[in-house]
Amino acid sequence: MPDTLRIALPNKGRLEQPAADLLKQAGFYFERTPRSLAVPIRDAPIELLFIRAKDVVELVADGVADLGVTGIDLTREADSPVNTISELGFGRCRLVAAVPDGSPISDIEGFQGLRIATSHPRTVERFFDDKAIAVTTVPLNGSVEVAPKLGIADAVADLVSSGSTMLINGLRPVATLLESQAILIERIGASRTDTATRVIAMLDAAMAAKNRRYVVMNAPRSAVAEIEEIIPGIEAPTIVPLTHDGMVAIHSVVESSDVWHVLPRLKEAGASGILVLPVQQVIA
Repeated sequence: MPDTLRIALPNKGRLEQPAADLLKQAGFYFERTPRSLAVPIRDAPIELLFIRAKDVVELVADGVADLGVTGIDLTREADSPVNTISELGFGRCRLVAAVPDGSPISDIEGFQGLRIATSHPRTVERFFDDKAIAVTTVPLNGSVEVAPKLGIADAVADLVSSGSTMLINGLRPVATLLESQAILIERIGASRTDTATRVIAMLDAAMAAKNRRYVVMNAPRSAVAEIEEIIPGIEAPTIVPLTHDGMVAIHSVVESSDVWHVLPRLKEAGASGILVLPVQQVIA
C-alpha cells in the first residue's frame, strides 16, 4: 500500500534482537517467524522488512524503505545518501587496525606500504588516505583475522567489541579507525511523513526510558525538600498525600546509573517502602 511506512531491520547478527526489542518497547507489536521477510505492525500502517544489515542502507537510499536500523560502519562503507536520525545505543563496536603479535609496528604510521585485510575496504582506504599513508586493502567478507597467517595480508582492520577474537588469533590492536553503533537512518532529502515522525518520536521515547528508572517511596512530609534534592525528577517529583497524617508518597524518575548512589541517601532522608521500576517510554 502506498501509504504504508516501511522500516528495514537487520535479520541476523548483533543488531537483530536489540532492534526488535527497541521497537517492542516503543509500543509496536508484531509477530515474526525465522523465515519472515515482511511483517506488518499491528494496528498501524507500518511494515517491517527483515534483511541483511548491510542491505538496509541500500534499501533506504533507494527509497524502498522509509526508515532503517543499521550500523554506523555500514553507512560509512556504503557511502550512500542516507541521513542519521539518531544513535540507538546498542551494537557498539570499533573498527580496529591490528598487526600480528610479533610485528614491531606500534603506531598508525607503521602501516605504510602494508596489505590490510578487511571487510570495510572503503572506510580503511579513506582513513589512511586522510593521513597520507599508502596501504593496499585486501577485501574479505569473513575470516579476516586469519589473513596474516595465510600470507594474504600483513595486517587486518576488523570490527571488535571486546577484542578477544583478535587476541585469540594472535593479533595486537594498534589504532581505532572508526567507532560504531546502531543508528536509525532515512534517505537524504526524503519527505518525512506524519507516520514516520510519530515512529521516530516513539523510538526516541523508548531510548530515553532505557537508562531511567521510576522510583516510588513513602516518606514524612518533612523530608520532601531533602528527597527532592536527591531525586529532582524530569521537572519535579510527584507528591501524593497518604491517609496517615504527615506522610506522602513520592514518585520520581532517576538515571539508572544513579540508583546505586541515591537509594542509601533516600533511606537516610526518611524514605521507606522504596520501589524501583522499569520505564517503558519517556516523552519530554
